[in-house]
Amino acid sequence: MEKEKINFEEAMQQLEKIATELEKGDLGLDESIKKFEEGMALSKRCNEILEKAEKRISILINEDGVIKEENFIPNEE
Repeated sequence: MEKEKINFEEAMQQLEKIATELEKGDLGLDESIKKFEEGMALSKRCNEILEKAEKRISILINEDGVIKEENFIPNEE
């Protein structure tokens, strides 16, 4: 499955599998590098999905009895 079309849950499952394989230490250097690169691509995909979701989140605010919809802006702390 192409990384651009994979959903968040599938990407996370694949990332967990890769992490487990790398932690075992049974892979050779070339295979470890390949798995690492695949994991980085999946991580990037997850980040893109989360950023897109964050932009779509909105909060309903009751202002003077009127419900108003605003885009969610996280607090930077």
